[in-house]
Amino acid sequence: MIIIYTDGSSRGNPGPGGYGTVLKYMEHRKELSEGFRKTTNNRMELLAVIAGLEAITKPNAPVTVYSDSKYVIDSVDKGWLWGWMKKGFRGKKNKDLWLRFAEVYKKHRVTFQWVKGHAGIPENERCDELAVEAALGNDLKIDTEFENGINDF
Repeated sequence: MIIIYTDGSSRGNPGPGGYGTVLKYMEHRKELSEGFRKTTNNRMELLAVIAGLEAITKPNAPVTVYSDSKYVIDSVDKGWLWGWMKKGFRGKKNKDLWLRFAEVYKKHRVTFQWVKGHAGIPENERCDELAVEAALGNDLKIDTEFENGINDF
């Protein structure tokens, strides 16, 4: 079982943002993070999950994702995402990331577990640190789809 912890951060919404992801498999551990000059918290929460799933090289792996984002978890677990896809994401934001998520999601056996943010869960706290550090970094990437208004439906 692969365990992924995730968190996203935005210093303003929109504003500079980042994500943090911690992957654990047996004795192995990997940390991922990136920062963007202008984005939203929801985009970073979702991108944290995507980055973790994309880092898995073995197909059909059992994965549990721990996240404090109801936006991400409910969108998948309550089936909203699949309805949005059928309707072409009419009126919904972050289509680019949701399509990217759907591609990598179907490659694995993913379950989600909600965790309360800032509740002292070490791996979740580490993800928060990574996300904030990335958002405050000096070499921020461009969230092209967001900055070009592609997500303004």
